[in-house]
Amino acid sequence: MEHFEEYNKSFINGEWIEGTSVQTYKNKNPYDDSTIVTFKLAAKEQLEEAFHAANKAQTGWAKSSAEERKEVIRKAADYLKSNKEEVVQTIVKESGGTILKGNVELGLTLEVMEEALNYADQLGEIKEIPSSIEDKVNKVYRLPLGVISSISPFNFPMNLSMRTIIPAIALGNSVVHKPDIQVGLIGGVILAKAFEHAGLPKGVFNMLLTDIPEIGDGMITNPHAQLISFTGSTAVGKHIGEIAGRNLKRTALELGGNSPFVVLSDADVNQAVNAAVFGKFVHQGQICMSINRLIIHRDKYEEFAKKFTEKVRALRVGDPNDPHTVIGPLINQQQADKAVSFMEKVKENGAEPLLEGKLKGRVLSPSVFKNVKNRDEVAQSELFAPIGLLIKADSDQEAIDMANDSRGGLSSAIFTSDLDKGAMLALKIDAGMTHINDQTVNDAPNIPFGGNKESGVGRFGNPWVVDEFTSMKWVSIQNKERMFPF
Repeated sequence: MEHFEEYNKSFINGEWIEGTSVQTYKNKNPYDDSTIVTFKLAAKEQLEEAFHAANKAQTGWAKSSAEERKEVIRKAADYLKSNKEEVVQTIVKESGGTILKGNVELGLTLEVMEEALNYADQLGEIKEIPSSIEDKVNKVYRLPLGVISSISPFNFPMNLSMRTIIPAIALGNSVVHKPDIQVGLIGGVILAKAFEHAGLPKGVFNMLLTDIPEIGDGMITNPHAQLISFTGSTAVGKHIGEIAGRNLKRTALELGGNSPFVVLSDADVNQAVNAAVFGKFVHQGQICMSINRLIIHRDKYEEFAKKFTEKVRALRVGDPNDPHTVIGPLINQQQADKAVSFMEKVKENGAEPLLEGKLKGRVLSPSVFKNVKNRDEVAQSELFAPIGLLIKADSDQEAIDMANDSRGGLSSAIFTSDLDKGAMLALKIDAGMTHINDQTVNDAPNIPFGGNKESGVGRFGNPWVVDEFTSMKWVSIQNKERMFPF
């Protein structure tokens, strides 16, 4: 069994290298504030070294066979499976996720890796297209992009890192990866160990334990980076998009959400409550797809509010190592303080607390607020906290209109007993994903995962991700001498 804390270094060109910055980062357990490991941060010069190594290695990796790439993926997945217990425990202590969350995240990561086996052979000539010019043959080739710049967040760091890294590697690209330093083990070290075990050639995957004050915009501006893949806040995503646009670089941006959960007039309230409690409170609400606004038809509002509050009140809160715990700590004190400020603001704006959470350390027990206005500042903010906001709609149409009244457009859900009506209304919600009679936190490696509006650009999932991480090339062959008009 691995002890990942022993690997507190960056992984550059196949070597574990200590950061050369004078700055260190104490990686702390968000539940008890104990220090897990101390990272010496990688400096900007090491970032340049990583991109140089990735660029050099990519040329050879692009020539690898599909079977060679698949074998690396299989061995990396086997490494994670064989170290499952230590991986899950690291997720618990580094991210504050519950044991359930740790198992879910590892499972999602493995699914992404297994799906990559289905498209690793998509490089090379993919089709021949007829030509209007006599004796000309048109061929279309799919080629690797080159070096992929990968930046991942703190909430599901292993899964959201691998969602970029695996398609990149499966399709002949190399990667420079920067996980959120708060989860450097889950989002970086463990992945580097898996690829090292799998025998991935040196330089194809590089991982930097560093932070923005050290490297600035280097992950975006480096000339070797052909695509910047980022999962995180909309504000940072806009910054990345602006710089990438100036430099004509491609982006894959999965950004913030404000997911509406719509309960229509004909919904089964009990089913809706069960789904809503999970979709709102899994991982303390720290998921881009988490339910942010619960929009309920007036005919079901009081019943839903009562049953939802009762179920939420019974959730186990506290130590994420306890297998019965549902709500553990928020990732850091800043997030905890922000959550408390949201609670104060929504009360000031006239909402009624049905259940008011208390902050103990970084563990915030769940809150439920009634009579929240859809245009309230808090309702229009991405909460990333265990705070349930109940909004009343006077009609089914108003509920859909409210769902759309947001800058976000990632995930959404509709509860109704009329599935045909649900399918019709799902297409009217301006979001990348809508789930009928389910909650908003759904993911799979074979669906077009992504958002609309300010929730992102591009789509993950097979086969859509293949287009994101490759380029198309037209090669024409003139078999006989062509006659020109002059």
